[in-house]
Amino acid sequence: MEMPFSNAAQRGLARVDQLEQRLCLTLNRASTRASVRSFFAAVSRVGDGMVWYALMTVLAATQGMYGVRAALVMGLSSLIGVGLYKVLKERLVRERPYLTHHAIRVGCAPLDRYSFPSGHTLHAVLFTTIAIAWFPALAAVLIPLAVLIALSRVVLGLHYPTDVVFGALIGWGLAELALWGFPPAT
Repeated sequence: MEMPFSNAAQRGLARVDQLEQRLCLTLNRASTRASVRSFFAAVSRVGDGMVWYALMTVLAATQGMYGVRAALVMGLSSLIGVGLYKVLKERLVRERPYLTHHAIRVGCAPLDRYSFPSGHTLHAVLFTTIAIAWFPALAAVLIPLAVLIALSRVVLGLHYPTDVVFGALIGWGLAELALWGFPPAT
């Protein structure tokens, strides 16, 4: 038998949901300006995967076996991330904000229907964490890029803030497991 949430827990969850909706709507309002929407749509498209494939290719092509190993760790970790992301999306089926709240406008076409967790954020954090563990000099470029990718998903009405936070936590956790199993060679 399922235990229902207590009234206090239900009220608390309702408040969190309201705060999240307000934050999502506030950030989404920025996308009413065409220049902002275009910028974040471009950032979001960068997070579709091409930048990460290019990063792995460049590292493997220019950094010898060290770069090849780093690229392999990124690629294998990403495959696990995709699998986990797909399972969570299929089971949790949280509608995207623009589908649920008519005040939220979609800023670019989504890759699929559901929002939890943010796969863009999961992979941005995963690749960034692994890449800077192997190549610390990349932090100055990859950390701001990962933050912009995560932010773009909420600004564009594609994700709630918690989708992004949990995507980031999953990506970071997978990266840390990968780095524990396959640390950068010294």
